[in-house]
Parts: sequence; structure tokens; C-alpha cells
Amino acid sequence: MTPLKTRILLADDHELVRSGLRMVLDGEPDLAVVAEVGDGAAAMERALADDIDLAILDVAMPKMTGLQAAAELRRRRPDLRVLILSMHDSEQYFFEALKAGASGYVLKSGANRDLVDACRATMRGEPFLYPAAVTALIRDYLDRADRAADAGLDVTDPLTARELQVVKLIAEGHTSEEIAAVLVIAKKTVDRHRANVLEKLGMRNRVELTRYAIRRGLVEP
Repeated sequence: MTPLKTRILLADDHELVRSGLRMVLDGEPDLAVVAEVGDGAAAMERALADDIDLAILDVAMPKMTGLQAAAELRRRRPDLRVLILSMHDSEQYFFEALKAGASGYVLKSGANRDLVDACRATMRGEPFLYPAAVTALIRDYLDRADRAADAGLDVTDPLTARELQVVKLIAEGHTSEEIAAVLVIAKKTVDRHRANVLEKLGMRNRVELTRYAIRRGLVEP
């Protein structure tokens, strides 16, 4: 449940930056900066306390970067919400922030406009992306989709087109020999596809595969 007043840790190695951000945040009725630190190691240690709901971490700090601190906090305090603050409109930093478990990435140049909205979105459990970051995500998705298509894969699906064919035929009750005949492949290849599918989906048997096929609309219940 979102607290009535979000208690914020502000971590940046520039006191002037912290002061400006604090003015922005403390001016809101539902936000309060309760702690400030100037390096990543101190940020990580302070954020472990249960009086912090949200940690705002600058990317570049002494001792430990904001990204390193975010990754460590995700491991040690997974309930904590984290925003990454940066002066760099960098796709690399943006994707690293998401990988580290941050809920959003806010540019310092737009902090007066975006930071409050980012804090509120994060506390609602929603991601916050500035417009250029959304463009980067779309471009990355399309690039991966193109590469997957070249390899005969679907970026949105853990299974290949051939594996989906095998799943459908298994769910329809066909044996490995029958599936091999239908798809004009060796029985050993069918068995390998079946094993790969079970591993990818974390399933154990035909019953679970059949339920999956029904959910995917591959067969009718």
C-alpha cells in the first residue's frame, strides 16, 4: 500500500543538486526527503533502513555508482522503490537502470518537470520513462524482433514456430511417431523439441502442455 507521505532518500554527490531537488520534492504534500547522502555506498546503507520508501540515486557517485547501489538494494531490500537520476540521456544507462531493478530513469535536465510524477508513478508500482526512453525501448524491441525473425523466432514467445507445432500435436494426442510423420522430421527431433519445450515452460508432462496449448488457443478445450 502506498504510504500517505512517501519518505525519500536523496543520493547525489553534489550538495547544490540535492538542495534543488529537495525543494522540488518537499514542496509536495505527499513527498518528503528524510535523508540525504553524497556517495553510493552511503546511499545503499541508508536505504536499508525501514524509514525509507523510495531511494533516488544519481548514476555517477563516488565509492559506488547509483546503478551498483540499485542492484545491491534489489537483492537486499526488494520492497524498496528506486529511481535513477542522471544528467545523461543515455540508452546504455537507461537499460542498465532497468536491469538493476530501478522503476524509472529521470534526467536532471527535466527533474523540475518530471521528478514528482516519477516518484508518484513509482510508488503506485508503475514504471516512469521520459519520452526519449520510450523511443529507445521501442527501437530496442523492434531490433530484437528483427533479429528474432531472421532466426525464425518470435521475440514475444519463448517457443519457436516449430515447437508450437509440436505442442499443438502433443495436445491433440498424437504420438511422437505420428508427429514426426506429420512434420516430416525424425522421431528423435520430435523428442528433442518436446524436451526443450518442457524445459522452457517449466512443465513436466503432456497434461501441463495440453493446458498450455488450450490457454494459447492452439487447441480447443
